Amino acid sequence: MSLINTQIKPFKATAYHAGKFIDLSEESLKGKWSVLMFYPADFTFVCPTELEDLAEQQPEFAKLGVDVYGVSTDTHFAHKAWHDTSDAIKKVNYPLIGDPTGTLSRNFQVMIEEEGLALRGTFVINPDGFIKVLEVHDNGIGRDASELLRKVKAAKYVAEHPGQVCPAKWTEGAATLTPSLDLVGKI
Repeated sequence: MSLINTQIKPFKATAYHAGKFIDLSEESLKGKWSVLMFYPADFTFVCPTELEDLAEQQPEFAKLGVDVYGVSTDTHFAHKAWHDTSDAIKKVNYPLIGDPTGTLSRNFQVMIEEEGLALRGTFVINPDGFIKVLEVHDNGIGRDASELLRKVKAAKYVAEHPGQVCPAKWTEGAATLTPSLDLVGKI
């Protein structure tokens, strides 16, 4: 069963953010668009490149009113230590959620049980707590934050413009489509 259009499950977690430990839950995500980006582990190889890329794009997400969160099965203490020692992770200005019990990773169906690590899963959640975009792939393949930003913009556009859909490679300001019988076979 796909998680698309399902409501996120309840959770409680601690994150490292802006020099502090903060408590989060599913309620923390309500009322705003959110991105949860799961990654396998701190102090690894591809993960810091992704988190740094997302940190560089984070101001664009913020302009859209979108909160960004990184999530791994490490603890919030490990996130702080990584932040304090890695030049790439020092750039991260969004919360890094610790998921040492794997609750969040299991809720989002990205847990690799035999390894105790998460797959690279990206989830865009609307203000009502429903998953609108998800992407999960092999841990050897890094993600591109600019493509994620495009998907967030498309998800927001569709939510704000009922009856409209965004075609492939849609970018903000480009034409959208209004599904109808008249379009069948003409695209």
